[in-house]
Amino acid sequence: MSTDRAGAKRRANAFSHVAKASWGKGVGTLWRITRLNLRHPWQVTACIVSTFIAATLQLFIPRLLGRAVDEAQGILGAGSAAAESALWSTAMLLLGLSIARGIFTLTQNYYSESVGHNAAYELRLATYEKLQQLSFSFHDRMHSGDLITLGILDIEGVRMFFATGLVRMVLLAVLIGVGAYLLLSTDLVLGLLSLSFVPFVGWRSSVVQLKLRATWLELQDRLTVMSRVMDENLGGIRVVRAFAAQEHELAKFDKASLSALELAHERVDLRVTSTSAMNFSFFLAMGLVLWFGGLKVTSGEITVGTLAAFLTFMTILQMPVRQLGLMVNSFARASTCGIRLFNLLDLELAVKDKPGAPEIKVSDGTLRFDHVSFRYPGTTRDVLKDVSFSAKRGETIAFVGPPGSGKSTLVHLIPRYYDVSSGAITIDGQNVAEVALDSLRRQVAVVQQDSFLFTTTIENNIAYGNPWAKEGRIERAAESAQLHNYVAGLPAGYGTIVGERGVSLSGGQRQRLTIARSLVLKPAVMVFDDSTAAIDAATEQRIRMAMRRYAEGRVTIIISHRLSSLMHADQILFIEDGRIVEGGSHLELLARGGRYRALYDLQVRPDTDAPAMAGE
Repeated sequence: MSTDRAGAKRRANAFSHVAKASWGKGVGTLWRITRLNLRHPWQVTACIVSTFIAATLQLFIPRLLGRAVDEAQGILGAGSAAAESALWSTAMLLLGLSIARGIFTLTQNYYSESVGHNAAYELRLATYEKLQQLSFSFHDRMHSGDLITLGILDIEGVRMFFATGLVRMVLLAVLIGVGAYLLLSTDLVLGLLSLSFVPFVGWRSSVVQLKLRATWLELQDRLTVMSRVMDENLGGIRVVRAFAAQEHELAKFDKASLSALELAHERVDLRVTSTSAMNFSFFLAMGLVLWFGGLKVTSGEITVGTLAAFLTFMTILQMPVRQLGLMVNSFARASTCGIRLFNLLDLELAVKDKPGAPEIKVSDGTLRFDHVSFRYPGTTRDVLKDVSFSAKRGETIAFVGPPGSGKSTLVHLIPRYYDVSSGAITIDGQNVAEVALDSLRRQVAVVQQDSFLFTTTIENNIAYGNPWAKEGRIERAAESAQLHNYVAGLPAGYGTIVGERGVSLSGGQRQRLTIARSLVLKPAVMVFDDSTAAIDAATEQRIRMAMRRYAEGRVTIIISHRLSSLMHADQILFIEDGRIVEGGSHLELLARGGRYRALYDLQVRPDTDAPAMAGE
């Protein structure tokens, strides 16, 4: 029971949130969506004009049917040829009117969907572009499943607003407004009885649709949880199979799926009970019209055709009145979806080009850190503290230190994945924060330990950073990464399709492919962030030997926990707690007998009584 009360409370809060969003910030959001739709003026005009015409033609149908009933009565009573001719004329007019209404309704539906899909197309591109521009700090705290949900479900909610909100509002205004006037002007009492179900159905439909909207928001959250469970399971399917954890994973998914199913059943119950209540009010109103109208017909106040016109109009009006709730729901859904969507699109970029930023020009290729400190956005602890060093073209700099000391963070500052908190990073005296990002990242290549590959050919994966690279350049990069012989032995060679995220390759092969991808670019600064961890020592030695000619024309930075990967570096910097605590060549650091020597003894001579590393 407590769980039910908690769920009801959450849904009540969601309902309150929907209402506030609709009438507060949501008003501005709806106007912004409307302006987006108005960017297609001729399609909007064609849709609105077709809606007016279709609604007007629909209002003529009850009167024509009423006239046809009276004419049919005339034929049955007197049997005159004139009455029969008039009936045929009315029937043909009614047929033509129905065909015309159908054509204009088709035109309305076509252009309303066209406007919505065009708006969704523009929003989809804008959202995807924004996600490409947002910095690492944003993606660090956002789950990819949430972003996918936003890019699909929220854009869909905005897309439907024109057709189910604005166009439906015009349609209902004409049908209910003009239709009510025609009924009331014909007979006030019958008109009021005919419209008596409208306030209840409109109110009930609106309330239920808002409740359905509130439960939909919760259902969307539960579906997001379910998609996360599935995404993690599929991403780690090899681990699941290796540990025979299928039952555990199935239980997790069943729990998330059952939670969504229970709420879906609750939504069905809400919809069914609401529909039953609205049907009852409609048939009650129709019964009153039949009874009171029948009395008027028997007293000669109105004709049978007039009564038939009232009943026909009620039948026509029934569905549009129910759509009042759908219209309210459309406004509520568009406002909530639009608020989330525009909050993303309006985000200020944490890392962006300054106005008029020039492209970086590399001549000497000197990289310099000048008293650089950094803390991640939203935190209070400095990850890097007063870091200073420099490296010239042809030099290799290595970083080593305990996990969490700030090594990877340091190299991520060079291509401006994050901006420094204080100090400056320069390449040939040019502050990286003041040059164009695209040009900077063409000059700085970071090969990370986590090697991501796209589901395409090996050739396309290697040439990802430079799609116009020639075949010979791609093969030379693969040779330097010690991958060419393996690829050449494949039936399709470089045209071989790798599996999703490169699952058809081993960990070492994936890392070698990402190394080749960076070598194709020929950057001024090459960073290897523990990128050979999955490669055996012999292959790593061959890669290092092959890359010497690449290192001559650029600064090479190596991060590794395996000292054999960085002993050859011109300068080795030991980082601890965000600070450089030791620096020098391999032999110099060994002779100093400090932290580097302690790490060396642990790795190279593990049986000796080496002093424990600080921070290990």
